[in-house]
Amino acid sequence: MTSFPTISLRHPRAHDIVDDPIEIAGVGTGFEGTLQVRVRSHDGTELATKHFQAGGTGIWGNFFLRLDVPGVPGNPHGTLEVFEFSAEDGSEINKVVRRIVFGRSLRNPYTGFAVHEVKTGDTLSAIADQWYGDPGEFRTIFQANRHLLEDPDVIVPGQLLRIPQ
Repeated sequence: MTSFPTISLRHPRAHDIVDDPIEIAGVGTGFEGTLQVRVRSHDGTELATKHFQAGGTGIWGNFFLRLDVPGVPGNPHGTLEVFEFSAEDGSEINKVVRRIVFGRSLRNPYTGFAVHEVKTGDTLSAIADQWYGDPGEFRTIFQANRHLLEDPDVIVPGQLLRIPQ
């Protein structure tokens, strides 16, 4: 028999660039239907947290909420956690953790991203010059695509890069 996870986080997906407020959606059940969401910066500092209702003990419920992140994180990388508390000892259980990218840390204000397909001869500096008029903005493109890129000097034709707007 297959069991369902207590929390199924549908949005954001891993490495998504999120806006502020962060929109969070999924399906879950928790002790008395209460779940918690928390956003952390790249160094683990808690930026925002919120309790919310999703189903109940033994009952599944869809959830959708928005979570405001105060200020602009200094580093674009962080995590989003959704979990419930144990009724016995108050510990965090059934936790789902997603790596996310804070859009406003890349471009403020952040309004989404375009997609650029890497062509032979492209460099991040040349792509930044094309999109932003400033080759030095290659760092923004690199940070938006860290899930694909390990080195800003190594990109491959055919890669689809997110260009924050």
